Amino acid sequence: MIQQFSKKKLALLCSATLSIISSPTLLAQSAQNTLVVSGSRFEENLNEVPANVQVITREEISESSSTNIPDVLSQIGGLNVRNTNGGQLNLGASIDMGGYGVTSNSTTLVLVDGQKINPIDSSSVSWESIPLDSINRIEILHGGASVQYGNGAVGGVINIITNGGKKDLNQVSTSYGSFNTLVNNAIFRNTVEQTTVQLSANTANSNGWRQNSAANAYAFDAKVTQALGGKDNVYADVFYSYSNQQNPGGVVGQVGQGDAQAAKFNNIGSGTSANNTGIRAGLAKELGSTFNLEVDGFYSNKTTFFTQPYYSTAAAGIGDPDNFQYQYISPSFTKFQGWQGNFTPRIKGDFGSFGTSILGYEFNKASQSSSNSFSSVMNQTAANVYGPGSYNGSVAALPLQAGANASLYNQSVYFIQKLPITNGIELNGGYRYQTQSATASGTDIWSGAANDSQTYTANAGDIALNFKYLEGQRIYIKWNQSYRFPNIDEFWGWSKNGGGSTFGGILRPQTAQTYELGGNWQVLKSNLTASIFTSVSQNEIMYNPTTYINSNSPYNINRNGIIFNGLTAVTPKLSLGAGGTVQHAFYASGPYQNQAIPQVPNVLLNARATYSLTSNWSVGGVVNYVGSQHYDASPVYYNSLAIMPSYTVADIYTNYKYGNWETRLTIKNVGNSSYSTYGGYGFVTGPNSNNANNYFYYPNDPRSVFVSAKYTFN
Repeated sequence: MIQQFSKKKLALLCSATLSIISSPTLLAQSAQNTLVVSGSRFEENLNEVPANVQVITREEISESSSTNIPDVLSQIGGLNVRNTNGGQLNLGASIDMGGYGVTSNSTTLVLVDGQKINPIDSSSVSWESIPLDSINRIEILHGGASVQYGNGAVGGVINIITNGGKKDLNQVSTSYGSFNTLVNNAIFRNTVEQTTVQLSANTANSNGWRQNSAANAYAFDAKVTQALGGKDNVYADVFYSYSNQQNPGGVVGQVGQGDAQAAKFNNIGSGTSANNTGIRAGLAKELGSTFNLEVDGFYSNKTTFFTQPYYSTAAAGIGDPDNFQYQYISPSFTKFQGWQGNFTPRIKGDFGSFGTSILGYEFNKASQSSSNSFSSVMNQTAANVYGPGSYNGSVAALPLQAGANASLYNQSVYFIQKLPITNGIELNGGYRYQTQSATASGTDIWSGAANDSQTYTANAGDIALNFKYLEGQRIYIKWNQSYRFPNIDEFWGWSKNGGGSTFGGILRPQTAQTYELGGNWQVLKSNLTASIFTSVSQNEIMYNPTTYINSNSPYNINRNGIIFNGLTAVTPKLSLGAGGTVQHAFYASGPYQNQAIPQVPNVLLNARATYSLTSNWSVGGVVNYVGSQHYDASPVYYNSLAIMPSYTVADIYTNYKYGNWETRLTIKNVGNSSYSTYGGYGFVTGPNSNNANNYFYYPNDPRSVFVSAKYTFN
């Protein structure tokens, strides 16, 4: 709650020497000169976009203490980052925009050069597939944007731009520190006549601070951009990434209880590895003086392996055959294999005093299959409970088998119109219509074969007034409707009989309507962006702990909040920035009316600064405050549950530049805060079938120290 934000923490937040910008000029970005593409999918002036948009520049990323994209989004963007594994590499992190809690992976859309990289299931974005040095800027658009981007753009959009222009850049860097963590980055970008070649790569390894929490990741990206004269260009971008992380699991108890370094007993030895490959390509072409054509598309293929050795041991089969609630017949190995392809042409017409029009079409197709392997122990457990060759009274052949297949076919068309009304006032509006055909089939160990095929439609719309009343000053008012379709793994839930999956059906898309008032104000070398929003969500896709499957909530959910971000150059040597979100997400109707949505902190605050001691030396840092929030649990427990505590985390650094060299000393979590970004309450498996409802949480890393060096070739 807000009242838990103590005076001591407030003083720390306001006065700490903090982070991230290399110069006051960069800090006080001018909306008059900043070009973005997130507002309409075509490049336009930031001041023309009726939305709350923040731009993180390459210089800000380079000068920060961040070594991965989720860190950048948390420390510079001030966004709520959640991670169930912790770890310096931030593999598997999710970003929550708009207060969607545990479903934030599905309601925050992540793009690379305007193209989606969210998976078709509920797993996290493969952040490691994007080398940090390949990024030119990151655009953060708060609020729904399904008109522009379709499915999933409900809470916000993060657009990672890797188009670095023609400026040559050849640079290598390395960072080493606590928990034997080593991160290496390299980028080589050179232009010969009209052709720009950019190669970037990164490697990252860490032993982790918890038992069974080591991780490593590797990524490579090769991009070729061919200028065709004027604004015309074509590009192709090939990428590959690999990650392998151990999964320590949660700690039983409330945040701060138990042994935070110990892995959960049945997680020891478990891990997840993923291979991700693909290609992105695009074309921009002027069609005379009035029309501009853009076409882009991508294809990606991802394979994920999940291993859980515990279910290959005799301990996993312990229990009373007459009391099956303690028997968990779970796979010891699971493989996910999937692909998706996307094609999006769009055309923009500039009609002078009659405004601009954008017409676009999007085609997407995706498929994923899963297969489970059960150990002899699990087969014997099933035989002990139901008898050889039969489960739940139905005949089935051993060994156990379970698997699932799902495919998606999407088409949508959209239209965006910008119309000048008077000098300084523009009317913006748009509409998108999308159809999705989903097919699912599978075999689970409890109910046999399951098949379903459904086609649903969704509509998005927005209308806004953008009023530029003075140079660098503007306000906007906006209505928006956005949507998201279910992820393919949300077709399945869990069997009430044990640990196996069961088919729950293909769900309808959820929708959200949002009213927003905001603006951008520039005074001298200061810039403030702020917005107020209120939204109502229908048919929200949520996991139901009573039925053990996902479902469309019959009750509306409301979200209200304020988002702000300010940047200022106090002196030529001192730069300051601050931002925050005050929000509330709650059931608007039904038996849980006015109860909060779990895993949505009411307050997020961020402050950052840098100070140049000399032309060579600088110091800086960042501090984030995250308010208290409910544990992830069924709302029937809310009134009796404790609250996850708020926490404050600060990083500081000192930087030295000499010639082509730059070195840095960074201390992360300088106050050694003990905290967790995710916790829950529910049925927890214990050793020797000692199972019961309990709290659990995932602890984050303690204080760590890193030394880094960077060399830029002339």
